Amino acid sequence: MKRILLILLLLSATSNTIFAQKPQKLTTNQIYEKIQKLNFLGTALYIAAHPDDENTRLIAYLANNIKARTGYLSLTRGDGGQNLIGPEIRELLGVIRTQELLAARRIDGGQQFFTRANDFGYSKHPDETLKIWNKEKVLSDVVWAIRTFKPDVIINRFNHRTPGTTHGHHTSSAILSVEAFDKVGDKTQFPEQLKYTSVWNPKRLFFNTSSWFYRNQEDFDKATKGKLTSFDVGVYYPLKGLSNNELASMASSQHLSQGFGRLLTRGSQKEYVEFLKGDKPKDQTAIFSGINTTWNRLKNGGEIGDILYEIEENFDFVNPSKHLPRLLEAYKMIQKIEDAHWRAIKEKQLKEIIEACAGLYLEASAVSASATPNATIAINFEVLNRSGVPMELTSITSTIDNKTVSKTLELTTNKKINFKETITIKTTQFSDPYWLREKASLGMYAVENQLLIGKPETPRSAKIDFNLMIDEVPITITKNVVRRYSERDKGEIYEPFEILPIITTKLQDKVLLFSDQKAHKIAVEVRAGANNAKGKVSLKVPTDWEVSPKEITFNIQQKNDKQTVEFMITPPKNQSEGKLEVIATSNGKTYNKELVEINYNHIPKQSILLNSEAKIVRLNIKKVGDKIGYIKGAGDRVPENLRQIGYTVVEINPSEINAENLHEYDAIVLGIRAYNVEKELKFKQKYLLDYVEKGGNMIVQYNTNRGVAIAAPFPLKLSRDRVTDEFAEVRILDKNNSLLNFPNKITAADFDGWVQERGLYFPGSWDAAYTPVLSMNDKGETPKNGSLLIAKYGKGNYIYTGLSFFRELPAGVSGAYKLFANLLAAGKEKEF
Repeated sequence: MKRILLILLLLSATSNTIFAQKPQKLTTNQIYEKIQKLNFLGTALYIAAHPDDENTRLIAYLANNIKARTGYLSLTRGDGGQNLIGPEIRELLGVIRTQELLAARRIDGGQQFFTRANDFGYSKHPDETLKIWNKEKVLSDVVWAIRTFKPDVIINRFNHRTPGTTHGHHTSSAILSVEAFDKVGDKTQFPEQLKYTSVWNPKRLFFNTSSWFYRNQEDFDKATKGKLTSFDVGVYYPLKGLSNNELASMASSQHLSQGFGRLLTRGSQKEYVEFLKGDKPKDQTAIFSGINTTWNRLKNGGEIGDILYEIEENFDFVNPSKHLPRLLEAYKMIQKIEDAHWRAIKEKQLKEIIEACAGLYLEASAVSASATPNATIAINFEVLNRSGVPMELTSITSTIDNKTVSKTLELTTNKKINFKETITIKTTQFSDPYWLREKASLGMYAVENQLLIGKPETPRSAKIDFNLMIDEVPITITKNVVRRYSERDKGEIYEPFEILPIITTKLQDKVLLFSDQKAHKIAVEVRAGANNAKGKVSLKVPTDWEVSPKEITFNIQQKNDKQTVEFMITPPKNQSEGKLEVIATSNGKTYNKELVEINYNHIPKQSILLNSEAKIVRLNIKKVGDKIGYIKGAGDRVPENLRQIGYTVVEINPSEINAENLHEYDAIVLGIRAYNVEKELKFKQKYLLDYVEKGGNMIVQYNTNRGVAIAAPFPLKLSRDRVTDEFAEVRILDKNNSLLNFPNKITAADFDGWVQERGLYFPGSWDAAYTPVLSMNDKGETPKNGSLLIAKYGKGNYIYTGLSFFRELPAGVSGAYKLFANLLAAGKEKEF
């Protein structure tokens, strides 16, 4: 029963927003484990390309069995992937996946790092990857991560010697790691970094291999004979009531946007690493073999080790506070360590242990979840000493305004002290994701501040230093300002404290389509980040567009309230594309950001500031039909985009599909990966095909080929075929096909301006009843003819497409809109 409760506690601590920001409340088992980690002075860094590439089994094993400081360097934030839990793509998806990685690390015990590489989508070869990325900058970021984290051991997830056999990002991560291994100790390489760190020489480099990288087990055994270090990562942790595999499964399951929720696994399991460079370990079962990982690694560290090893050996699980005098003695000694790198690490670790052994609770909770620069905000403080050790709070210091308030409060055993102070937000910098503040290129995020590069999040600037005397030893414990409150149906909730603009604006749609010259009403939502926000808002449009009125006044009395203002936009007569920008002014300052809030149960609430703008398109487009039924899949914005053309789009719940209710629609569209995520669809296929047979038009967008059975009237086999080059030539196979001629004429020019890719997961084979319409391929590959297939079935039409409309329509690609309108009009030529 205790084991079940522990699992539930671990899961709840990482799978609900209301728990995601809660302060640590360590059990004595967890304190003891932290002492074990305190007494291990070894570091390992795992390197791969994306969120979900990391081997959580190995990371958990290194962090929890070996007790090593363990990091995961993901070269990208996964921005180019798909999203199974919502409509966010690109940079917003990158924010979600960043938080999912942090959630995974909170479980498996690792730390998280990144480079500035932008995940631009699937890449088939590292040559392409490193051309689109700025290779030199990404390499410098890998070197920076190694120099600052200073690992003894580096482990690559992928093989640098097999380009073209897997995702180009994957191989690139290994290539860059191997190159960085040779450069980190050379002071002539990236010397600008040495203002903030020092050169480093990792001891050894490995490749985390397995039979997965080979055709079969026999090939794996032959290729790696005598080259491998192996260990059983299925070990059981009695202090956790969990095996390493279970811990790893829980960590991996945090990648929910990628559909990685999984059953826990347990039992013996081997992991293999192949030695690549450096000092080869003599013990083939010990990755740190021959590396000094004791306190004797440091000058005068042996004396500290004498104290801390004794505490570990004789730890009191019932009364951990008895160890405080010796822990404080070690703390004073650690502050004198000459090695600044290890001094900072061990001082932080030991503070956490001292705090936990004392049962010390320190909290700074803002009265609001956000504030604006230069605002003054009230903070509620709670201080509690639950040990018998003499303790005093001498003062508190707000790091954001350098304000120190003397307290001199005796912290007697279990007597809670509450008080309130105010701080001023003395910063002009917001708390939004730092890597999104400047415009990114296709391959790189723009971050110039060296000290930010690699960090998973923007460092919190609103912090409180609690300056204490614990048994006459001065010690400062720093806490982030948070927002703690409760809701009757949820209980206690913690949220990050954000610093946000006083004014943000929002356009409902990111693409504004005008199919004629009529003026459209455009609504702008203005949000106040403080009370009594007043000003004016205007729209900036290309010179051939008109806006009326020129500006509108807003006056919002309450913080977080919103006011909607409306403009009339008149497009030009001819086709035109451009950018519409929202500009608000207040008290002589200009504000041009939109606040996007992401709030999923498994990650903390996120506040992102993006440019408040939209693409505006005057497009001569024709449409046939009006009412479209849309069955959403993994999450996309196609329904909103179709409404822009003038369709009435009704989103259909798969469970409500029956023999009668589909026939009112001019077309039925299935969203991306609908068959992958909507289990109910397999029971509704007969109704969908009946709809087509009786004259309906059904469009199925891409699904992955993972054992899915789609509602197709004739045999159709999905493959992993894709065309990743958005500039790849598109060849027309059936120039007379209605999909290319009615009601809009489609030419090669309509495939200009596509973003990220042409399409993905094309059918690889299909029945002769289908007509392939387009052909395309990436450089050096055979033609892929399955991107758009149409088949006549009864009186209706069935269309399957792997073209990436879910990316192109939100990006405002004119040709994609015209082509999709033709798909919706299939079979209706005779009506006109």
